[in-house]
Amino acid sequence: MGRIAWKALCLSLFDYKTEKYVIAKNKKVGILYRVVQLSILVYTVGWVFMVKKGYQEVDTSIQSSVITKVKGVAFTNTTDMGKRIWDVVDYIMPPQGESVFFVMTNLIITPNQRQDTCAENPGIPDALCYRDQDCTPGEAVVAGNGIKTGLCIKVGNNISGTCEILAWCPVERKDSPKSAFLANADNFTVYIKNTIRFPRFNFSKTNVLDTKDDAYLKTCHYGAEQPYCPIFSLGKLISWAGSNFQEMALEGGVIGIQIEWDCDLDQAPSKCNPCYSFSRLDNKFAEKSISSGYNFRFAKYYRNTSEVDFRTLIKAYGIRFDIMVNGKAGKFNIIPTVINVGSSLALMGAGVFLCDVVLLYLLRKSNFYRGKKYEEVRSNTRKPLPDAAISGNQGADPLSQLDRLGQLQTAET
Repeated sequence: MGRIAWKALCLSLFDYKTEKYVIAKNKKVGILYRVVQLSILVYTVGWVFMVKKGYQEVDTSIQSSVITKVKGVAFTNTTDMGKRIWDVVDYIMPPQGESVFFVMTNLIITPNQRQDTCAENPGIPDALCYRDQDCTPGEAVVAGNGIKTGLCIKVGNNISGTCEILAWCPVERKDSPKSAFLANADNFTVYIKNTIRFPRFNFSKTNVLDTKDDAYLKTCHYGAEQPYCPIFSLGKLISWAGSNFQEMALEGGVIGIQIEWDCDLDQAPSKCNPCYSFSRLDNKFAEKSISSGYNFRFAKYYRNTSEVDFRTLIKAYGIRFDIMVNGKAGKFNIIPTVINVGSSLALMGAGVFLCDVVLLYLLRKSNFYRGKKYEEVRSNTRKPLPDAAISGNQGADPLSQLDRLGQLQTAET
């Protein structure tokens, strides 16, 4: 590449090149173009900026702490336990109050169990036997209560029996609950304190009203008029989840409490409010399913004066509450604003592309418009002039030389 070509290339770097626009006087295409532009504008302003707040920086890494306390007292009078008062320590697990807590509403008691030998429950398939050889000594009963001793215990003249086991005897009762033990538990109240923090904006808030009135939490109940009162009735929690408390208290279930924080930090902190929703999480439609309800077992241990340990086994039915917290916070930031504005301007090019397709390929006069939009330029290669033609005219007038050159070029073409 010659020196002149390099110089021309360097100078071309400072050239400004602009596009050539062709104005098409077509009303249909013009209306289509404006409709597309208007749609993009409405989408940008209405959806991106007003609804989705595309001008904000968003923090979804919410930090949350939940503290729960249940209050309520119940009275029962049964054959197994007699007259008894039940308070929070008796029916709440775990007692320290976490984001997951359990309220016992029904129970089956197997009292005075001691470590001894007794017959396994006949309802367990692995415990059935016909002779002592069916009960291998030292073998655990599958889904049972103890270890086989090697004896097959039969009642009366029955052909089959059950294996004798070493276990906590007598074994657990397999009764099914007939009615809710703590039927009045729907009047119990639960205090749910939720404190959240968005670390990106160093913003914190709680769902409890900021007041110095000590009697506020003792008299208020959550509702539309008191959204910052975190005191909920158990019966209302179940009804808001679409279930009946008395039916659910019989065999138990699981309730989800969702706390949603959607905070616009461009507004006052008082506008950042918690939104509650309630749902039943266990399989409430499978009424006769073997997996329906919710229960677990625990025991209370004692020791008598003879230094013999015994216990009371309790199979507890009840309602488990899972508290789930999530949310997001947004605040104005120039970077997402510029990005969304630039994206919207780029979308305007889609309108130009669509109208070009219609104008150049779908209309009757598409060939005409295509010819106006695109120009075809062809480069013609010219042969160099003979040296004789140039040397023969060295002494001639410059104007006559130019005229001679024009005539030669005309003759060649």
